[in-house]
Amino acid sequence: MTTTVLRRLGRFLLPLVTSLILLLVIWTLFLRLFPQIGPRVGKTPADIWTYLVTAPGAPAARQAIFDDLWITLTDAASGFVVGMLGALGVAALFVLYSAVQQTFMPVAMLLRSVPLVALSPIVVLVFGRGTVGVTVLTAIVVFFPALVMIMTGLREAPRQAMELVAAYGGSRWTRLRMVAVPAALPSVFAAARISVPGALIGALLGEWLGSGTGLGASLVRAIPMFQYSRLWASIAVVTVVSVLLYAIVGVIENLVLARFGPSAGRVAN
Repeated sequence: MTTTVLRRLGRFLLPLVTSLILLLVIWTLFLRLFPQIGPRVGKTPADIWTYLVTAPGAPAARQAIFDDLWITLTDAASGFVVGMLGALGVAALFVLYSAVQQTFMPVAMLLRSVPLVALSPIVVLVFGRGTVGVTVLTAIVVFFPALVMIMTGLREAPRQAMELVAAYGGSRWTRLRMVAVPAALPSVFAAARISVPGALIGALLGEWLGSGTGLGASLVRAIPMFQYSRLWASIAVVTVVSVLLYAIVGVIENLVLARFGPSAGRVAN
């Protein structure tokens, strides 16, 4: 089991490390290919390292960015939890009651087609410019992709197992809890992995359009103030954090599926 888990983790983490290295290469090549951007605006990875680590003002710069990052992570976490729980609950209702799905699924898809920037003023008007409004915007970003993926996973539950539980008198909810939810674990974790970067993007957008706090607001303020080092450093930090959170969810996924997933009892070749 331990060897299998390590192999799964290695297959998952190696592409992420490769992607980060490739991202640094693309970043550097982009600035070299477009010299008109200029060193004043375009900052290289070395410039960001100097700004955050070795420059005399690096501690203060790091503290300012990490303070804003903490606000953004808090907003993203609350929206992620609300969006995922909402997607799980609605997906269960849609799978159990087809009439509910036929009634509300078109409405959900219609709302999903509305650009978030166009929806933001309504959300801010209803829920205000504080944490609640940002949480709602983030939850919307998380909810719809997670809903579709979780529904797909729940519908792929083994029919024979579902019929067996029904034969012993199990209700719809019992079949869902005992068969469909365990079978849908890969889809739930896949939805969570996709939703983590989405939650960060939703939080940044909500902070920009709504609360005026966090990295989303500081990114916008940095441009007119010509704080390009802070701008690039903030983007680099939130990108690394997004990849790390994605990796953490992926590691948890591999550990859980190795123990409880469909292939948990199989011996690796």
